Amino acid sequence: MTAIATEPHTDNAHCGYISDKALYMRRMRRIEGQARGVSKMVDEEQYCIDILTQISALTSALRAVATGLLDDHLRHCVLDAARMGDAEAEVKIKEASDAIARLVRS
Repeated sequence: MTAIATEPHTDNAHCGYISDKALYMRRMRRIEGQARGVSKMVDEEQYCIDILTQISALTSALRAVATGLLDDHLRHCVLDAARMGDAEAEVKIKEASDAIARLVRS
């Protein structure tokens, strides 16, 4: 996985996911557990197909979080910027388009 150079957004009051933060945190803890489980399976030299099945489940869980965050971004950040009608709208739309492109490539 490569790091993506973006300017950090520090204004948490404007994060679209903030009302669902607890839900996202629970999902991420579950994903962390799944990742540890896959690592343990490899360490224990379990059957390849079983490991691949767990990796597929882990990938699906991450994709679900990503699409949820993207939906929140569109519904909150992009929509709010579009209502303001300034250059910020173009920035938010570009960010969303770039994020969608990254998700499609993965």
